[in-house]
Amino acid sequence: MRQDICTIPVSEIFEVNDGCPICRMRETVEKRIVDYIMGAAMMEPDVRIETNKLGFCERHFDMMLNTRGRLQLALILESHIDEIGKKIFDKNLFNPASKKAAKSKKLTESCFVCSKVDWGFENMIKTLFLSYENDRDFRDMFNGQDIICLHHYELLMSSHEKKNLKKYNSEFEKNLTRITGEYVKSLKDDLTKYCSMYDYRAKQEKQEWGTSRDVVERSIAFLNGRYYSGE
Repeated sequence: MRQDICTIPVSEIFEVNDGCPICRMRETVEKRIVDYIMGAAMMEPDVRIETNKLGFCERHFDMMLNTRGRLQLALILESHIDEIGKKIFDKNLFNPASKKAAKSKKLTESCFVCSKVDWGFENMIKTLFLSYENDRDFRDMFNGQDIICLHHYELLMSSHEKKNLKKYNSEFEKNLTRITGEYVKSLKDDLTKYCSMYDYRAKQEKQEWGTSRDVVERSIAFLNGRYYSGE
């Protein structure tokens, strides 16, 4: 599998200020890999060998179902199911119940897309820190973001790749905390506003929702680390 499928230029993600950029980064890579699996990769034997061995998780099966026609997915499933039959359920004196259970467990816990997304995402996090250290324009784009979700706040703050920040570690931590802290405050204000809109007094006074109408969705996205575009 071509490694460029798993990566995107990090600066492109930060040129847009719409939701958590780290969520967008991961989602973009994830979608690219799913599109690839359902398209060009269909004819690549090395990819089919890996998908037969690893399978897919529930989330990525759902994404594949919603990407395009079912024939591509049926062809992938045909060889994957055949592989399961051969490895686990064909009669074999050297394949006792304990081994069958272990092989089944391994298959149910692995996912081809997850493994490729993790690889690409780890490399992009490394690039993010290198860019922050060496590229003033990137620092400005990062520091100008409105949101870093709680999940990715923790990831960036504790990442071992932060060792690449020699001159700008303190500035990075300060801005990362400022971005997430300010967003937490804005969520709290909007949640308070949202709840108050169901009070009879708000209805009588015909108060406006302001930015609170989709605050429940935005709060969940912030806590779960999943991109919410508001569409």
